[in-house]
This record gives sequence, structure tokens and C-alpha cells, in this order.
Amino acid sequence: MSTDVRCLLVETEPYPLVRLLGVLDSPTVETVRTALLTCLADQAGTAIVDVSGLAVGHPGSLAVFHEVAVEIAEWPVGRLLLYAPPGPLPGWDGARATVTGSLDEAYRQLDAGVGARLSVRLSPAVGAARRARELVADGCGRWDVPELADSACIAVTEMVNNVVVHAETPMTVRLGLRDGALHVAVRDWSLRPAVHSGPAPTTSAGGRGLLLIDTVARRWGTSMLTDGKIVWAVLHAEDAPPV
Repeated sequence: MSTDVRCLLVETEPYPLVRLLGVLDSPTVETVRTALLTCLADQAGTAIVDVSGLAVGHPGSLAVFHEVAVEIAEWPVGRLLLYAPPGPLPGWDGARATVTGSLDEAYRQLDAGVGARLSVRLSPAVGAARRARELVADGCGRWDVPELADSACIAVTEMVNNVVVHAETPMTVRLGLRDGALHVAVRDWSLRPAVHSGPAPTTSAGGRGLLLIDTVARRWGTSMLTDGKIVWAVLHAEDAPPV
């Protein structure tokens, strides 16, 4: 039996619908994981996954859906719903995720769970970090969390400068507010791991390395994709220094 898995983007509106076809087992788990993360990264972190065409070769492999959901929960927008017409599939408890048989119900769940968000696409050029800080200032002002603006600007500056200096690809900066926490992420198109230390040019703001994010974010990390990566950080108001 073939163990190939294909990941197809079927629709983009009102939410991305991804169809998985093939056999989910030990050899294909990492393929499915990375493909889903990449699709979610390109679709603002939200997707419905049609698993009706996916055969389960090993029940333990279903844990990949929970692992993906946990990872994207740190992104500015991170929601993954499984869809299998006409309804829940037997033996899918290991996925630890809701499997709905109705697209309308999936849309309703996503409508209820997607919080405030902003994004901007940037070139790897001088001024990129400044534009990212403007996005942060805009979001913190709109969402009435001004106390997070300074810390988030530090984080996004280091993320963007890392792309400008090391990845040298276009990037998408995303910002989201959920449950009082500010989620910041920068997606690039370089497979080079994020450089955690080392100076940027002296002409740029920041330049103290990604480890500076440790001082302002409660959590941060990197999600590797098939064609690049996302560096993300989560900031909480109670961690912000007093003004």
C-alpha cells in the first residue's frame, strides 16, 4: 500500500479548506505536519482540513493533528478544524481534535474563535523594521493594550532584522490579540534556521540578536515549514515593564 500523502488547497474563502489524500502512518507523519504548518502559515494560521480521503495506517499517527494545533496556538491566528463528511470518523479519538461533518459548522466555529489581527508584507530592505513597528503601534492602539507596544516593538524589530540580514527574503509580519496576549510572528521564505545571536548592521535598529526577545516575551520560538519558517513570540501585559 502506498504511503504517499498529498495536501491540496481546495478553497480559500471564507476560510482555507485543505484536503489530505493518502495514508497517514509513521513514514508520512512529518510530511503531513510540515505541509499543514506551511499551508496554515500561508493562510494566516487558520484552516479547515478535509480528512475524508485520508486512510489511517497507524492510529498513533493521528497525534500529528494535536501537535500542529498546539504549535499554531502560539501564532497570531492559530485554528485548525478537521472536516469529514458526512460526520465523525470511527477511531479518530487519537487526533484529539473536533471532527465535524458540516462545513457550515466549521465556519461558525472559526468565526467565533478568530480574534483581532493585522498583517503586512515587507521586502528585506532598510525601513522594514520601522514599518513593522508601525504595525505594532497601530495594533496596540486599536486593541487598547498600549502597555505592550514597547516590548512588542523590541521583539518585532529583532525578528524583521533577522530576516533582512540572514534570510534575505520577503516576509509577512502578523499581529494578533487573543485572551489578552499579544502574538507576533514573522514568516520568511528561507530554510536557514533563525540566527539567535550576532549583530545586524549598525545602521539598523536593534541588532542585538533574537535572544533579546527572551527579555520581553513569555514564550517564543520557530516553526519550520517546507519553504521557510515562522519566528513567533507571545507577550502578556503583566510581564511588561512599568511605564
